Amino acid sequence: MDIATILGLVGALGVVLWAILMGGSLAAFIDGPSIAIVVGGTISVILSRHTLTDFVGHLTGAAKAFAPKSQKLDTLIAVLPEYGTLARRDGMLALEAKAAETEERFLKSGLTMLADGHDEGTLTTRLRNEMDAMDRRHGAVIAAWQGWVDVAPAMGMIGTLVGLVQMLGNMSDPKSIGPAMALALLTTLYGALIANVVAGPITNKLKIYHAEEMIYREAVLTGLQGIARGDNPRMIGDTIVALLPPAAQTKLTKV
Repeated sequence: MDIATILGLVGALGVVLWAILMGGSLAAFIDGPSIAIVVGGTISVILSRHTLTDFVGHLTGAAKAFAPKSQKLDTLIAVLPEYGTLARRDGMLALEAKAAETEERFLKSGLTMLADGHDEGTLTTRLRNEMDAMDRRHGAVIAAWQGWVDVAPAMGMIGTLVGLVQMLGNMSDPKSIGPAMALALLTTLYGALIANVVAGPITNKLKIYHAEEMIYREAVLTGLQGIARGDNPRMIGDTIVALLPPAAQTKLTKV
């Protein structure tokens, strides 16, 4: 669970809610037509930009911003050299038992391929294809959430213009000015909240966790390639560490 995402989202919404309640009634900030224009309009635009499958996928994919998959590179750097030692001593078939013990699907797939006798080239092609497929899936989810960031403020502006037109067109009726002004102002507020408080942070967190998962899978692939070539186990670990940023390398070497 990513506590930072939850605290940030709750904190931002809480501050806005506090400001509303300190200045008046919450009911004054709830307007059905404004919600329909911003939320309904944004959903419609995103649907028109993406396939239905991608649209549904981006809703479920948001869960990774709150509960990302744990990628423990320090554990990986420790176990892959051990697997290399095992393969050099007992042969590739010995990795079959390690694959059965592994819960992480990508690593399990690579170990199984090595145990089945596949060479480095076949291993690399297969795992690269998996990485490319994951990159496309994550890219579609991130693009859909980025759509909320881009479209929600625009729909808020459209709602503002609609409200202003209604207000200016009925200046002779004082009763119509209030609802029209509410529509004009609240759509802008809703669009800004959705884009900057909800969708923006989710989009950014998804990008961060996607990058981390790609680094993890690159490290897995690099280690398995070394095992397939029969590299020195220590070299396998050092090669994986070299993929990391300098700060992460320093932290791992101190452990």
